[in-house]
Amino acid sequence: MRKRMRWVAAAGIVLALAGCSANDSGGSSESAGMPMSADTKQAAPNQGPANKEGTDSKAGSGKAPAPAGQPGIADRKLVRTASLELTAPNVADVISQVRVITQGAAGYTGQESTQEKRASVNVIVPAERLDGVLDQLGKLGKQIKREVTATDVTEQMVDVDSRLATQRASVERIRALLARATSVSEIASVESELTSREAELESLQKRRESLAGSVAMSTISLQVKAETVAAAEESRGGFLGGLGDGWDAFLTFGGGLLTVLGAMVPFLLVFGVPAAALVWWLRKRRRPAEPAMATASDLPSAPPLD
Repeated sequence: MRKRMRWVAAAGIVLALAGCSANDSGGSSESAGMPMSADTKQAAPNQGPANKEGTDSKAGSGKAPAPAGQPGIADRKLVRTASLELTAPNVADVISQVRVITQGAAGYTGQESTQEKRASVNVIVPAERLDGVLDQLGKLGKQIKREVTATDVTEQMVDVDSRLATQRASVERIRALLARATSVSEIASVESELTSREAELESLQKRRESLAGSVAMSTISLQVKAETVAAAEESRGGFLGGLGDGWDAFLTFGGGLLTVLGAMVPFLLVFGVPAAALVWWLRKRRRPAEPAMATASDLPSAPPLD
C-alpha cells in the first residue's frame, strides 16, 4: 500500500513538472508571435539611426572636410572677365545690336570707340549671365578670339569682412569713451581718434563694396573689325608685308618730323630773322677795313741804303 502511494506521488510530480515545462514553452512561443510592444518599437528606431550614422561615417570617411573658417567651393567669390573679337560686314550695325543685347541682360556699356571699320566697347553684365551674353554676342559675326578669366577674391573678401567687424567694434568703444569724457582735452583727444578710426572704417566699407561689385558684375571687352580689314591683315606677310610695314613706319617718321619742323617755324621767325640780320650787319661793317689793311701790306718796301 505504501509502495503504491509512493508510485502515485512520483507520477503526480512528473506530470506536474511536464505541465510547467509545457506552459513555459507555450508562453515563449506566444510572445514570439505577438506584435512588438511600444517599448520594442521605440528601441528599434533608436538602433536604426545609429546604424545610419555608422554607414554615413563609413561613406564619408573618404572625403576630407573643408577647413574650419574657409568657404566651400559653392561659396567662392570670383571676378569673371572676358574678351571677344569679331569680324562683321558692318561694324556700326554690330555695335547697335550689342547695345540691345546688353540692355536685355540688365547690363550697360562702358568705354566705347567706334570708327568706320573698327570698334571697341566694354560690356558690363551680371556675372550669372556672362556665358549667355557671350554666346549671343558671338553670333553677331565671325569669332576670332574668345577668352574668359576668373580671379578668386574669396580671401580678400573674408579679410575685409573681418577687418570691418574689428573696426566697427573699435569705433563703438571710442564712442563710449567719448560719452564718458569730461574735460575739454579728453573730448578733443577722443574725437580726434574717433575721426581717424571712422575714416579707416569708411575706407574698408568702400573696398568691400568695390569687391562685391566686381563679383556681381562681369566685364566683356569686345572688339569688332570689318571683314575687309581682317582680310587685309591676314594677307600682309613676307616681303610685301615687311615692305608695307616699312612704308608705314617711314610715313609715321616723316609725319613726326614735319610736326617738329612746324612747331619750330614760329621760333625761327621770331628769333632766327633778327639773328640773321645782326650777323649780316656785322659782316658788312668788317668788309671796308679788310681792303685797307691789304693796301698797306702791298706797299713796296724802301730800297736798302748803301
